[in-house]
Amino acid sequence: MTKLLATVVAAAVLPAVSPVSAVAGPATRDAPLAQADPVRVMPLGDSITQGGSTGGYRLDLGAKLRAAGKAVDFVGSLADGPSSMPDRNHEGHPGWTIAQVDANVVNWLRTHTPRTVLLHIGTNDMYGSDPAGAPQRLSRLVDKITTQSPGAELFVATIIPIRFADATVRTFNTAVRAIVRDKAAAGRRVRLVEMYPAVPISDLPDGIHPNAAGYAKMAAVWHSALLSVPGGVGDQPQPRPGGACAATARVTGSRGGGFQAEVTVTDTAAVSTAGCTGP
Repeated sequence: MTKLLATVVAAAVLPAVSPVSAVAGPATRDAPLAQADPVRVMPLGDSITQGGSTGGYRLDLGAKLRAAGKAVDFVGSLADGPSSMPDRNHEGHPGWTIAQVDANVVNWLRTHTPRTVLLHIGTNDMYGSDPAGAPQRLSRLVDKITTQSPGAELFVATIIPIRFADATVRTFNTAVRAIVRDKAAAGRRVRLVEMYPAVPISDLPDGIHPNAAGYAKMAAVWHSALLSVPGGVGDQPQPRPGGACAATARVTGSRGGGFQAEVTVTDTAAVSTAGCTGP
């Protein structure tokens, strides 16, 4: 239950009134706004996000979201995928490591202002010169994203398997889970997406990149993750059915031919909503 106390001064000329208590009629929560702009979603990572000429997971994810009635706009400085793909933008940079994404991400976030970020990064670090340092680099990247865009929802995926480096990938993913858990506990808007178990090595023709079946599985995992978080793709928490706001006014004095009053607004729902409005 939330109470708001406000002092109201009426400018209208009214007869002198003795201080009394009055109860306003039941108030209601804000009416739904007109349909909002599409939610800006940034697919962020390396070639697995880019997806080559097929559009990767972005092709099926976009189709799933549209089929679910979600208004989403993929954003980024790159555009890849078939010409028939309705939304081809992304920030998936083939061959890039965590450090390379880190060096550019602030500019991308400023330019494209995503509401949601889908991060799958670290694959190229696994067979680079310092795979053991990848968790620390990822931690810095998560901090940079959540500091630059504190209101955005950041979804961080465990990376999919690599046929010739599975043990290294598993070690990295264990660290990813701990990083996300600790950042979330510290109040950052970051969510873990378990992508590793979703794509079997049999769906990786070259041992690294998914085929169409593998990308479809990635899309399904991203889709489920987005739908699980209110606001991730534009949904708002639903108010408690039957809830309302009660407003109580108390006249406290007169001023300049008008009157002065205190108004207390009480949200009677179990969970506070964005606000209350009078009838």
